[in-house]
Amino acid sequence: MSTELDTAGKSRPDYAQYVVCAVMVAVGAYLLYDALTMPGGYAEVDPVGPRFFPIVIGAGLLVMAVVLAIAIPRGLKGEADAGEDIDPDMPSDWRTVGLLVGLFVMLIVLVNPLGWAITSALFFAGCATVLGSRHYVRNIAIGAVLALASFYAFYSGLGIPLPAGILDGIL
Repeated sequence: MSTELDTAGKSRPDYAQYVVCAVMVAVGAYLLYDALTMPGGYAEVDPVGPRFFPIVIGAGLLVMAVVLAIAIPRGLKGEADAGEDIDPDMPSDWRTVGLLVGLFVMLIVLVNPLGWAITSALFFAGCATVLGSRHYVRNIAIGAVLALASFYAFYSGLGIPLPAGILDGIL
């Protein structure tokens, strides 16, 4: 979290961080609501159940949002790691953020018609390209390997079928 100097030379907090707090509260509240309204009876032998982790993560997000909201007006900010080579005073790269959000929306929209394997391979290759990799064929190859590995890990390892899309019957 960064601070700026006002006209009197005193540091003033970065109030844009309240947007982060609001997002954390929204996601945490949604997770809690969704977990608490989830129908039961999934597995009678599971001691934890499917509600436990969403409740823990949602509650954690709400607590962290409160902690951040208290730290913002105090002007507290985290120290950069010694290995970080970024300049915190540089402006945000909104083009990259927008492209990554667009790729994520593409993943959500196309995962059912095209299937997990194709969509996630394109998603990985697109993200790698947006983040600076210029090895397009390698990006797609690594994306395909990760997509197929995650598809079969979910299907065989966890018993959760991911959408096969147009590759239904082949995968």
